[in-house]
Amino acid sequence: MPEVRTWQLAAGAAVVGLALAAGAVAAAGPWDSGQRKAEREWAAAQSPSGGAHHQVPGPKRPAPAPSAPGVLTALGAPATAPAPAPASASVPGDLAEVLAPLLGDPGLGPVRTASVVEVATGRRLYEHGAADPMTPASTIKIATSAAALSALGPDHRIPTTVVVSKDGEELTLVGGGDPTLGRAALGTLADRTVRALRDRGTGTVRLTYDTSLYSGTSRHPIGPNGNLAPVSALMVGQGRINQTATGYATRTGDPAGDAARPFERLLTERGVDTSATPAPGRPAAGAKPLAKVLSAPLSALVEQALTNSDNDIAEALARQTALATGEEASFRGAERAVTKQLAKLKLPLTGARFADGSGLNRADKLSAGLLTALLARAADPAHPELRPVLTGLPVAGFSGTLHGRYGGTSPGTGLVRAKTGTLTGVNALAGTVVAPDGRLLAFAFLAGNTPSATAAEPALDRLAAALAS
Repeated sequence: MPEVRTWQLAAGAAVVGLALAAGAVAAAGPWDSGQRKAEREWAAAQSPSGGAHHQVPGPKRPAPAPSAPGVLTALGAPATAPAPAPASASVPGDLAEVLAPLLGDPGLGPVRTASVVEVATGRRLYEHGAADPMTPASTIKIATSAAALSALGPDHRIPTTVVVSKDGEELTLVGGGDPTLGRAALGTLADRTVRALRDRGTGTVRLTYDTSLYSGTSRHPIGPNGNLAPVSALMVGQGRINQTATGYATRTGDPAGDAARPFERLLTERGVDTSATPAPGRPAAGAKPLAKVLSAPLSALVEQALTNSDNDIAEALARQTALATGEEASFRGAERAVTKQLAKLKLPLTGARFADGSGLNRADKLSAGLLTALLARAADPAHPELRPVLTGLPVAGFSGTLHGRYGGTSPGTGLVRAKTGTLTGVNALAGTVVAPDGRLLAFAFLAGNTPSATAAEPALDRLAAALAS
């Protein structure tokens, strides 16, 4: 296999740098506009000069290179993107000759579709069944993220609030839908609540908790599953019992109760008598806000959802989109809201269905053409609010769900940024890559009835890597 070219790394760095600058969003916490802060600082320490890039221990990587000219339209250029050229006039024979045999890999099963577009122009370079609706698995998170960013903006933060009754005797912990609410933030909320109670001269209260912001069933159609907790407006640490940060985990069946009970203990430790175990309830009439904590910006939540394929965050993003657009915050309401937002972005939605936000539901349908259109729209200077869709994509061989894929000799390592999709019999990969001529390409490869992930994933990786070589 050919080695990654030094100048390609530089071009990739320029593309990523442009996307970050255009996004103009500051992500709080450990996530910072497409790159974890610790990773960025470590990379900077290892790279005293040259273009921005990542390095990790392992096979020898090419040395950093000076920054290359950007390959996207300048941010000050006219916002209107050129109309895509007809597919029949824009499929270079050499690209078709390279991709068609790779798309025929038996590891991709009998049903496979593909789309490759030039991001700067929207020109279609290769397609195979690009308009055919397919089960997208977790690549649907690209659509969920774009809808949420479009509806709410990258700076939106999700609140978790404590309100107090008029008589000061009842507190209600009100869930705002932040799946990333952590124990530290819960402690901060307890501190603020206790200070406010002391200012009021209150030392004894009843505690209830309110999850009414979300409606409909909280249980995903897959049922109890280590990939997703019940969808609740109030939860701590995505409902993970073992306090892991990513991946499959034992989940609580009562996310709201498992958030309220620790909060009650925190109040007690700080000298507030809560008198009884917290119970579900709505705020009393006339209740007023007492204390509040906020999530990281939506841009950071999107990046985390895409990099780690976080199902809990994705479902929260879908419901937050519903709330922002006047729909009920349920699976069905979120489906309507996501569809509505993507239609506003003028994307090709024929045959699309967003039965959930995470991609765990096999009723979801997306086409490869829709995925590449979404990625191109996220790079459009007219839509800087969508930039976290690109900055959150895992980097081949380096981060997230692509950390263990590709290798030191693959031409895609460090140049492919893509969202993975995996269900039994379904495998997908959609993202961006810097081509040898410096153009940024968006691609989507979807496969159905695959024999196994171990057969399908290398085949998908070879397709994306071919675009970089």
